[in-house]
Amino acid sequence: MKLKKLTGSASSSRRRYDDACGTAHGLDLIGERWALLVMRELMLGPKRFSDIRGDLPGISANVLTQRLEGLEAAGLVVRRKLPPPASAQVYELTEWGYEAEPIVQVLGRWAVRSPDHDPNQPISPVSLMLSFRTMMNPERAGDTKARIGFRLGPESFLARIADGGIQVVRGPIEAADLILAGPPAAIAAAVYGGQSLEALEADGILAVEGDRDLARRFTTFFPLPPKAERRG
Repeated sequence: MKLKKLTGSASSSRRRYDDACGTAHGLDLIGERWALLVMRELMLGPKRFSDIRGDLPGISANVLTQRLEGLEAAGLVVRRKLPPPASAQVYELTEWGYEAEPIVQVLGRWAVRSPDHDPNQPISPVSLMLSFRTMMNPERAGDTKARIGFRLGPESFLARIADGGIQVVRGPIEAADLILAGPPAAIAAAVYGGQSLEALEADGILAVEGDRDLARRFTTFFPLPPKAERRG
């Protein structure tokens, strides 16, 4: 007996796996190149088209438009217009779309074990903040309670550390105990690349404002897992 096809969508013209496995359907939804990274960029709130493209420098405007349309058709992204005086159109994840963050985290934690992963490559502000939520080690953080601000070009984020965990939101950072300012790659170099804060400051690519002891401790809270062995 031939089973009747039960589902269809505006994105049905794309190649699909035609497989009832949930994993296969998940790849139908977000398996296109750039799709999951577009969702990653929206994990900390809505963004304009130009801002998404600016944080994904390898994507063309045409491809980004296609991915946003596909994610919107799948029910993962919505468009809305900000109220005056901004009056700009932004894209944001739906409630279901935000539920994909654990996928991003597990995939990222698994992939950094690759011998080919290079933590010194470029990284977007949102990707850096999500990496902290992914790689936080509660034992290393211990009983630290702190508010750490990040000034990353035009964007700012506030991280709250408490009870061995970390929460990150986009927004004002004036109340922070410590502020790290510079390109995301510079902060990633200190946290994941083993470069000292002092060396990055001396090179003029990172500024540390506030509790310097907290800054040094903070860079140790996110150890990378061991690399997988390459066999064969």
